[in-house]
This record gives sequence, C-alpha cells and structure tokens, in this order.
Amino acid sequence: MGWSWPSPYQRNLRHGGMRRAICLGPPKANNGGSKVYRRHRLPFLFLKALMTSLLIVQPVLADRPPDGLARPPVHIKDDARSAPTGLTPAQVRHFYGFDQIANKGAGQTIAIVDAFDDPNIESDLAVFSAQFGLPSCTTANGCFRKIYAAGSKPRADAGWSLEISLDVEWAHAIAPAAKIVLVEAATNSFANLIQAVDVAVASGASAVSMSFGGNEFASQTTYDAHFNVPGVTFTASSGDSGSGVEYPAASPYVLAVGGTTIQTADALGTYSSETAWSGSGGGQSAIESEPLYQSSFGIASNNKRGVPDVAYDGDPNTGFSVYDSVRYQGQAGWFQIGGTSAGAPQWAALIAIANSMRVGLGKGAIYGAPFALYNASAYGANFHEISSGSNGSCGTLCNAGSGYDYVTGLGSPRAAALIPALATY
Repeated sequence: MGWSWPSPYQRNLRHGGMRRAICLGPPKANNGGSKVYRRHRLPFLFLKALMTSLLIVQPVLADRPPDGLARPPVHIKDDARSAPTGLTPAQVRHFYGFDQIANKGAGQTIAIVDAFDDPNIESDLAVFSAQFGLPSCTTANGCFRKIYAAGSKPRADAGWSLEISLDVEWAHAIAPAAKIVLVEAATNSFANLIQAVDVAVASGASAVSMSFGGNEFASQTTYDAHFNVPGVTFTASSGDSGSGVEYPAASPYVLAVGGTTIQTADALGTYSSETAWSGSGGGQSAIESEPLYQSSFGIASNNKRGVPDVAYDGDPNTGFSVYDSVRYQGQAGWFQIGGTSAGAPQWAALIAIANSMRVGLGKGAIYGAPFALYNASAYGANFHEISSGSNGSCGTLCNAGSGYDYVTGLGSPRAAALIPALATY
C-alpha cells in the first residue's frame, strides 16, 4: 500500500510552536490504496475565506511517513496557474551565481531517483524548457532517459509526479547541458528506492538526486554502502517537518540538503539575504556516528552525524516554478513549489557542473562530496553563511548560527566560487 503526504487540503500549520491539522473532509482510499482527501460541500464564501487564510500562514510542514516508507518533501503554494508564478531559472541561477560559470554540465549525467511513475514527465519538461528558453532535453536527442528500476512500469502517482517534475525540470535548469536519467522505483519503500539508486549508479550518473526521506531505523547502516561509490555524489533532501533527522540524508556518504527562505534585491534575482526555513529538517542522527569530515570541521556533535550538510531555497513562499500536467487534487499546470526536495536536484546539478570542469582539468569525478565541501578552501568565499532563523524550539540544535549549524549546515552555495574550488579539489 502506498502512502501520500498531506494534501493541500490537509495543512499542518505552525502557530506558536504548536501544530494542528486542518482537513476539508475525511480520507477515502483511492485505487492504489493511498489516502486522499475529498472536499466537503461547504458554503462558497466560508470555503474561500478558509483557503485564503491557509495561504497567509507559515509554510506547510508535512508529517513523516510510516516506518519503512519514504515521502517526497514537496510543498505547494497556491493553486495551479496557467502561467509561472514562482522563481525562474534565470533568477535562481543569478541568485546563487551559476550565471557566472560558463560550464553547464556537458558530458555529465544526473540521475533523479523517485517512486512510482510520472507518465507525462518528458512532455512536461518540454513545456518547462520552452517557457524559459532552455535547451531541449528529450529521449530523441539523447538528453533524457527514463528507467523503471524493477523492469516494469510502476503505477502512476500524482503526488510523486509533482516531485518528479520539480526534480527533473530544475536539474535541467541549473545544468542544462547535462544528461538526465529518471529512475522510477516500483514503490516508495526503502527497499525499492535503494534498488533504484543502484540502477541510477549503473546508468553512469556522476550525481544522484534523492528527493525523499523517512524515519531513521536501526538497520539503516546496512544501506549506507549503496552511497559509497567512487566517482558518484549522492544528494538528499533533509526533510520538511522542522527539527528531526531523516534517512537517507543521515547517511555519512550522502550530501544532505536543508532549506532556507531567500530574499532577492531585485526582479533579476540578485542576492540579498537568506534565513533558515522553519521546515528545514536537521539535527543529530540517532543511528549514524559523526563522520571524519564533520569532526575535523570542529562541530560539537556528541559523536553523532549532523544533518544537513548544506542548504538551498526551500520555503514554498519563495518557491520554484514547476510545470506538471498530471492532475493533482484536480489541478494541473504551473505550480509554485518549495521544500528541501527542491535543493537536492539543484545541488546534484552543481556537482555535475564541477565534474564537467574536472574532466577539462584531467581529473576524475568527485568522490566523497561531503569531504570536499567541508575541506574546500576559503569557506567564507564558497558559502553564504545562514546565521538567523530556526526550525523548532529545541535550543542550539534548532537555531541557525555562525559556521556550521543543524538547520542549514555549511550554508548555501556561492556557485561562482564553490564550483571552481570543487573542480580543482
């Protein structure tokens, strides 16, 4: 049986540190066994007022899934529109400095690992690319490929399709010259998703994006070896439920990506500031020990793996434009989407660009990206330090601060400096 994270009609809202769920109707089972939420036939004016109030409160914080399953931490702001309302590729590339790097990932392959099938992803990517003037990325021109990890087509899932659209479109937005391989797991179980990770590695990817997560579990360390592959970097979203650690972000071989709220200085996307996003997952792992790259960095961690490693825009209120034609809760078109799952594919794209530059320098692909990032020279020049904001009320572990913190890690990328540093590392 599949599991669906709360729909737009089951909002988890944070008020003074407390969470409450608002549902417009009891759950019913869909054909796939997942729970969806039907709308009550409420008076129009009441419904309009209620939905308006939902849009002005704090971002949605999705609950974690049952043990053994993962969910994509993706959040929608407002209803689908006929035209983009979120950030554009040009704005994001300018905000983080990608537009100062000529290399766009040529010769590299980014693998996107998600669960279930998005039947429209290639055509949706074409709409996205045309809208923003990006190069075409299709099966026909060799840029895009979809693989069913279990050998047969999984059932379609509207929620995961939205995640797939976000991941594929924004990996292409940041590294438009890189190839993209979408690997679809049969279900959202960890067993099936890890199988898909292995297939992604076998496909020749040098960067693998995993925009999913679930509760830590005692035997998770047996999966860690799947992420310890020479020449391959694995990125994962840290979670969107605020303070707390999820897997696979907790693996010491994975680059865990937390979330921020961004502030632009102008319509071009010029960098102004970032604060920690309240939904950013983070903290100390209950299972994994502190890796050498963190202990060498001087992090006081009680010998526990700290999450996340880095950060990226994750707040749906400062979210990304995504096109998805697979109807989700009756809606399709242009969505404004946030969540730490937005950062995982874009950090994978950053790694792909660095690896492309490394090829030009006669170097191999990065092995052990966390080691490289924590040890890259000129920390202050390579990262935007996020020193304000929090993801809970647990004290130091929940507050952003100077240097490394358990909400935003090392910070967000100054791509124009960080990518060359990784290229020469």
